[in-house]
Amino acid sequence: MATSRCFLLPIFLKQPNPSPKFSKYQRALNSKITCSSVTAQTQLAKQELLNLISDQDRGLKTQKDPSKRASIIKAIDVMAVLGKDIATTGDSLSATWRLLWTTEKEQLFIIDKAYLFGTQAGDVLQVIDVEKRVLNNVITFPPDGVFFVRSNIEIASPQRVNFRFTSAVLRGKSWEIPLPPFGQGWFESVYLDDDIRIAKDIRGDYLVVNRAPYDWKE
Repeated sequence: MATSRCFLLPIFLKQPNPSPKFSKYQRALNSKITCSSVTAQTQLAKQELLNLISDQDRGLKTQKDPSKRASIIKAIDVMAVLGKDIATTGDSLSATWRLLWTTEKEQLFIIDKAYLFGTQAGDVLQVIDVEKRVLNNVITFPPDGVFFVRSNIEIASPQRVNFRFTSAVLRGKSWEIPLPPFGQGWFESVYLDDDIRIAKDIRGDYLVVNRAPYDWKE
């Protein structure tokens, strides 16, 4: 996972005349120091990002604050650099991911305007199963409502996933309305660890999600 990966960049201590028998112990120590510093840097950058988005109502407030948006995207770019050598499309991508923050206007519109339908949006999820090659984008409307879009996915690179929408469903307690599929695209998970995932998609939108404490099922 991202938090356990170390960038082994040897740090050679300055010596007037470096010995050809530079000790294995010293090399290991230098690599360990580098690993620790990168891990600490990642944790600090991650906490900075989480602090920035913590009061943004999943991105609704950010829409009206260009300066805040710029700060958040800058923090995301830092995380992307720290995660650039990490493969994020393996088994660790499979999870029920819960929205923390996004720039995606369609999702934010539904979250914001749900009250017009006499309800309010609950958890917004991405449910990914890499082995089965499926993805569900889900918006819940407690206690019984849900809107979800099914997609097929394929792994395009160590960080990129291609997707194609296959169907959509609006469901209530005792009713269901099927809707037609509508498009395809890709997203890149530029950072992933045991807690969060950060993604950028084909339209340049950003997504920050965490692992939900439950598994969503249709």
